[in-house]
Amino acid sequence: MNNVVLIGRLTADPELRFLPGSGRAVSNFTLAVDKDLSKAKRQEFEQQGKPTADFIRIVVWGRQAENCANYMSKGKLVGVQGRIQSRSYDNNQGQRVFITEVVAEKVQFLEWGDNAGQNNNTNNYNNNNNNNNNNDFAGPDGFQPVDDEDIPF
Repeated sequence: MNNVVLIGRLTADPELRFLPGSGRAVSNFTLAVDKDLSKAKRQEFEQQGKPTADFIRIVVWGRQAENCANYMSKGKLVGVQGRIQSRSYDNNQGQRVFITEVVAEKVQFLEWGDNAGQNNNTNNYNNNNNNNNNNDFAGPDGFQPVDDEDIPF
């Protein structure tokens, strides 16, 4: 079985290109996936200049590749489901280069639009919720706040 699921942030805007002949779209991007480190270990890694994330190359094909290139941008949180692929090629210097990447079957946009706008929506939600304890305010995604005392456990 070859199945991988990742959640991370884009390190740069996706690159979109179309294959000569077929015109099929392909998009490439790199996902920074945080390592599962304790707070102390994370600080130790940062002090030593070691990475606290893994950087995974993602390849997306077809219409989904076009959507990724058009709607995703550097820093956005993304979920990817796909399979690991290894391949090799000879570079211009005649050296064999090996690549391991994830071929995405599904890409889920976990953040949309401008981060500043999202923060404003969150702030407006929090302000409305604090000023309005009757819980009749639905958040930007239809989220309905629940008072902790209403939870039966």
